[in-house]
Amino acid sequence: MYVPTWPCLNPSYLFSSANGSPLPFPMNAYTRMCFFSARYGIYQLFRALRFQKDEIVLVPDYHHGNEVRAIRAAGASIRFYRIGRNLEPDLDHLEQLCRLHPRALYIIHYLGWPQPMGELTALCRKHGMLLIEDCALSLLSESNGQALGRFGDFAIYCLYKTLPVPNGGVLVQNRGILPELARLELLPCDGASVASRSLELTLEWLRSRSNGFGGALSWFKRAAGQVANQFGIHRLPVGNTGFDFAHVNIGAAPLSRRLLGQFDYQKIREQRRFNYRYLAERLAGKATLLRTDLAEGVCPLFLPLLVPDKHLAAEALWKCGIGAVEFWNESDPEVPAEQFPDSHFLRRHVLELPIHQDVSLSHLDYIAGQIDRLRPIFEVQSD
Repeated sequence: MYVPTWPCLNPSYLFSSANGSPLPFPMNAYTRMCFFSARYGIYQLFRALRFQKDEIVLVPDYHHGNEVRAIRAAGASIRFYRIGRNLEPDLDHLEQLCRLHPRALYIIHYLGWPQPMGELTALCRKHGMLLIEDCALSLLSESNGQALGRFGDFAIYCLYKTLPVPNGGVLVQNRGILPELARLELLPCDGASVASRSLELTLEWLRSRSNGFGGALSWFKRAAGQVANQFGIHRLPVGNTGFDFAHVNIGAAPLSRRLLGQFDYQKIREQRRFNYRYLAERLAGKATLLRTDLAEGVCPLFLPLLVPDKHLAAEALWKCGIGAVEFWNESDPEVPAEQFPDSHFLRRHVLELPIHQDVSLSHLDYIAGQIDRLRPIFEVQSD
């Protein structure tokens, strides 16, 4: 059996018209801008805000790294604040850092769960900080009935982590449009990059339903990619680590924008929540969940587990055809373990399991069965 990491592209979406359902936030936001990738939206935002080297942005110590590269590339200085093992900020540490008179607070909503927005918005008002919400992992999530990304001055989203689109990051401006962003002209994404990623997502859909047939097609796709490389046909990478100034002015693919009208967003939310609860119940007593709560409004990206050795557990599941994810292995040099122990713990021990809208009941049962079979790898010792 094969369980894909990310949502797959059903070929029928390519030939269907919009379903007429209203688009949710941020896809319906008047002030949205659609970039090839979220990191380039972050860069353009901080560039438009004209951050100087001596102006500070408070950034969580538990982060991917691409957002940090984008902020630094735009000229801002960063100070890191601590995130606890519950994925929420150390508010006392944040208050201490506010003595440095930071210009902005950058928060990350992890894996669909909201940060404590009441406390954080109050902190920003108290100290006159801009609030920037990173919702790259939390598209379609809400807190107290309000979409994540509507609390702050600005918000950034990643489309392709939650939806089967070839690329796309959305920047939303909630307090008016910055003149520099209004003047920004984005270049179209090249056809080779869009076709390559779309084919990959479609093959994942086929493989999740017929591993043998889809796996064979995926092999041919990889071989075709190697031939394209030999002929110098460049494709923009999606989901990679790094920052490339050559890509900062590239927009999301028109296909990504067209596909947004095809999806049933309420069904996606419900399916992800059902899958999370079902797999959590199947794993009870077999593995340790990082989060056992699933509050109203949370649209989970993955089911996060705590494991003794993240890479060992991931490799064991990959061999079974399960697309487990090792998020955020590397820390920033300015985040030493002795000062930021919890984020280092999370980087060593959190493994994500797929529970997206294309994961079926048989997939979930298979995941639970394999983890039960591999139980010694998933038993967490005290750290």
